[in-house]
Amino acid sequence: MPGLVLFGRRWAIGSDDFVLPGAFELFVRLVWWIGIFVLYTVHKGQFNCPGGGLLHSYLLGLIILLASIICALCALVYVSMQGTISNPGPRKSLPKILYTRLLLYFPEFIWAVVGAVWVSDNSVQCEKTVVNGVIGTVIASWIIIIFTIMGVVIVFDPLGGKKTFYLPEGVSRNLESSHSGQLLYNVKSSATRVWEKRIRLLCCCIVQDDDHRVAFTSIAELFRSYFSDTDLVPSDIAAGLILLHQEQDKMESCPKEPEEVLCHSPSSLVTDDLDVELENAAHYMLFAAAAYGWPYYVYTNPYTALCKLNGDCCRNRPTDSEITGSDRHNFHFGSILKITGLQYRDFIHISFHNKIYEIPFFVALDHKKEAIVVAVRGTLSFEDILTDLSADCEDLTLEEVLENGFVHKGITQAANYIYRKLINDGILNQAFTIAPEYRLVIVGHSLGGGTASILAIMLRNSFPTLRCFAFSPPGGLLSKSLADYTKNFIISVIVGKDLVARLSMPNMEDLKRRIVRIVANCNRPKYQILLRGCWYEVFGGDPDDFPTELDGRNQDALTQPLLAEESLMVHRSPSYNALEEEPHLNSPPQYPHLYLPGKIIHVVEECSSKRLCSSDIKYTARWSNETVFSSILISPKMITDHMPDVVLKALNSLSQEHGSCLSC
Repeated sequence: MPGLVLFGRRWAIGSDDFVLPGAFELFVRLVWWIGIFVLYTVHKGQFNCPGGGLLHSYLLGLIILLASIICALCALVYVSMQGTISNPGPRKSLPKILYTRLLLYFPEFIWAVVGAVWVSDNSVQCEKTVVNGVIGTVIASWIIIIFTIMGVVIVFDPLGGKKTFYLPEGVSRNLESSHSGQLLYNVKSSATRVWEKRIRLLCCCIVQDDDHRVAFTSIAELFRSYFSDTDLVPSDIAAGLILLHQEQDKMESCPKEPEEVLCHSPSSLVTDDLDVELENAAHYMLFAAAAYGWPYYVYTNPYTALCKLNGDCCRNRPTDSEITGSDRHNFHFGSILKITGLQYRDFIHISFHNKIYEIPFFVALDHKKEAIVVAVRGTLSFEDILTDLSADCEDLTLEEVLENGFVHKGITQAANYIYRKLINDGILNQAFTIAPEYRLVIVGHSLGGGTASILAIMLRNSFPTLRCFAFSPPGGLLSKSLADYTKNFIISVIVGKDLVARLSMPNMEDLKRRIVRIVANCNRPKYQILLRGCWYEVFGGDPDDFPTELDGRNQDALTQPLLAEESLMVHRSPSYNALEEEPHLNSPPQYPHLYLPGKIIHVVEECSSKRLCSSDIKYTARWSNETVFSSILISPKMITDHMPDVVLKALNSLSQEHGSCLSC
């Protein structure tokens, strides 16, 4: 960091990223050189066979070539180890060494071709050991050449040629001038096109229509605005996440203030209310998990699921008018029956139709809780991911809310789709005709939780007793006014350090600034950070106390960015500006602060059993507020805490614990 400039363009790799791959190649080359040298020494006087003269020249040239490559690699690794992440000065000679190393690929390629020709010559009748050694040499050469080409493709930056126009020092950064403004506009347009091509390539297997094209452009603009204002390479981000995780663990190990402990001591009335809601949440999480269909059922029952589904999926198969978009063998519906324990007659409508902004859901009668349940599926396809990433804001008009609020655009469109199906197609009317005394409950996990929350807001007028349970919903969902409005009828359940519940553009901007700050101020080389970080993540132990330039600075100085930080920020992104600049009266910022819906139950892992034969984990739950989720926490469990099976396991554990306490 900053990105290495080579051949007049920037690459997505830093000058300090050659330590580990260079050391690995150096080890391979040393073993290779020793083997060839021993082979040449042992058979030095035995090259009188047909083709032996060429073999002698080939092995001798290979020994010299490998020795040259080893010397170049030693220099490359040594120079790459110098300096720190934000101080590339000691590595200024690395491009010259890299040019030398790349030049050595030409004779290596020629030698690989010569070796392949010699091996394929049927007239060669030299000793078998020598022939096998040459074959191994040829194979190793081609493997290294292929992996090198793959590495070049991976670190190639399509915008590298344009970034070099405004990244180097000495170039005017006055964005008010017409030349600089036009240059910056061209760079932004090119970056958006590059991201759009990448997204189209990832989604090449799905049918693309106008909605997809609009979503591609919107998502490409989001990625461009987020990544265009920093000069970070992927390994810098990895090092920053490692440092943040260890810094976070050090802070968590510090004793809490007495006031902070007291604020989490609820009254008995609040505790009773929490226990009731946890029992309801554990019950309705089954419906939210069942909405995933057979993938969830197979994931949670890997050994028996297929056998059970094969035996039961064809029994009591619903008519085509009652189920939409199911698989040919009806595994989805069979899985829902298995997970929920309901009967076929309890289902009013089931839809597995899936497009961008149109996600699967089902409506069923829950006789145990006397409720009509609308369960919305979470993210399970590329179309769902596009819906998640359509993170622009749009207005949601409600007469009951004094101030019109902002909502997540993609999730709101998904909620509109289900709303039209429920109301216009008469699905809810049919359900309440069958069970008029039941109340409406809307549930969902992840994307389904966010969609269920906005759908509940839309249906609140028509169904005043409506309840909604949103499990692990996206953090950037509702504006403050709407989040406060939903506290009377929505319960959000978050487990541990769930990443998705903390995802929002302001939180992502905050994470980026934290990464830039901690990476720029760390005085350790990157390879040490990565190696120690991997050891810490795998084997645990005490977090490293990495010295930084922040040590010894007074409090006033800590509020000011260091020169290293400023050098990593190319220019502020639009989303960053939206957080600090005063928006126009009639146009909201593109990415304002959005929050989780409703009242929030935070389930935290308390302790785990140390016995090898037991994987029991004890959980604790408490009421929380949206400010607790205003920062992304780095943890190995930030992804697993979001999974539906983990959420269901945690809620069942808490529900069973409460039931055992009542029985006592």
